[in-house]
This record gives sequence, structure tokens and C-alpha cells, in this order.
Amino acid sequence: MGRLRRSRAHHARRDVHRAARTRVRGRDLDQIQMLDLDPKRRAELEAQPLDFEKPGLAQHYCVECAKYYETDAALTSHWRSKVHKRRCKQLKEPAYTIEESERAAGLGRAERRPAVAVAAAPMVVEDAAPVVVA
Repeated sequence: MGRLRRSRAHHARRDVHRAARTRVRGRDLDQIQMLDLDPKRRAELEAQPLDFEKPGLAQHYCVECAKYYETDAALTSHWRSKVHKRRCKQLKEPAYTIEESERAAGLGRAERRPAVAVAAAPMVVEDAAPVVVA
């Protein structure tokens, strides 16, 4: 009888390797928000000169997704896709800043409310001696 083993024993290592791969790394959301969505920079990206190394000669570029397309039809179908709409929705949210991450870690200045001291006031109960709460 042969040895029994689990199939695909190394799939976890493969998935980690694929996630960490930088060969086809795209631009991050904060890079697109800070740099590419600026109106001047956006105009430059949409009207690029011919580049024979890039898909579609660099003439069909989606600024929000930071991606080149081969034809204008492919670009317009991409604009109607869920992937593009999801990316646009993510770009509407403010970028995660360094100050925000420091505050989450407890390193930044915490905006604390001033502590209000409550003074103990004597309670008056009818038909009884006054009671002071300390």
C-alpha cells in the first residue's frame, strides 16, 4: 500500500509568493490620489506621446486604475465595468495618512476632552435629615 499524502501540499507557499511578487505591481491608491488625479497631471497622462513599449502605444490609459488598454473600445468597456467603478469608489475615500496610523498605534497626540469634575451636592429628602454624598 502506498503512502497517503495531502495533495497540493505547498499551496500556501505558492500563494504567499504570488502576493509578494512585484513584477506587475500597480500603483497604490494613495499614489493615484496624490499624484495622478491632479488635473494638470491627469491631462498629461490622458494625452501621452506615442510609446511603442506600452500597450496600445500609450494612447488608451485609465487614470483611476493606472492601466493601459490596447484599444479605445477596451477602455470604454473598462469604464463600464465593476472593477473600474469599485476603484473609483475607493478613490473617493480619504487616503490613510501617517498621522492617522500613528494615532491608531497610540503614538500621536490624542485629542482628549477636558475632565469635568462633578461636585458632590447635598441631597434633600423630605421628612428626613439631609444626606451628603461624598
